[in-house]
Amino acid sequence: MGYMSQEGYDKLVADLHHLEAIERPKASAAIAEAADKGDLSENSEYDAAKEAQVHLEEKINNLKMTLAQAKIVDMSRLSTDAVQIMSKVEMTNLGLNKKMTYTIVSENEANLKQGKISIKTPIAQGLLNKKVGDVAEIKIPSGVIKLRIDKISIDA
Repeated sequence: MGYMSQEGYDKLVADLHHLEAIERPKASAAIAEAADKGDLSENSEYDAAKEAQVHLEEKINNLKMTLAQAKIVDMSRLSTDAVQIMSKVEMTNLGLNKKMTYTIVSENEANLKQGKISIKTPIAQGLLNKKVGDVAEIKIPSGVIKLRIDKISIDA
């Protein structure tokens, strides 16, 4: 079961609608157009269109499954006592003496450019349940980093 924000859930619903209402008819049209070009046994355009349709249907089914298993986080019930999903964590990388801020989100909502990291990443896992003032030692591919939790907040 995946926890996510209402915003993340709504985006997935919109993505699903787009795939079903716009991309699926396009895929069917591409198959029909390719089929009109004659002999299907040697029609690479037809094969490519069919393969694209299979991938599209897999994507639709995966989105439906994600939405069916999604549990929307009630932002009003979140606490800033310790790091959890949906926490915005301000921290200092003690090795580099550099400030960093990440919001811990579901895998589907992760977006590094927006400072949103998946709860499944090593950094998020290392921060979970830590409190302000704690130092998390997190093993990453390049070694171990020490992150001091400076502030925990919730963006509602």
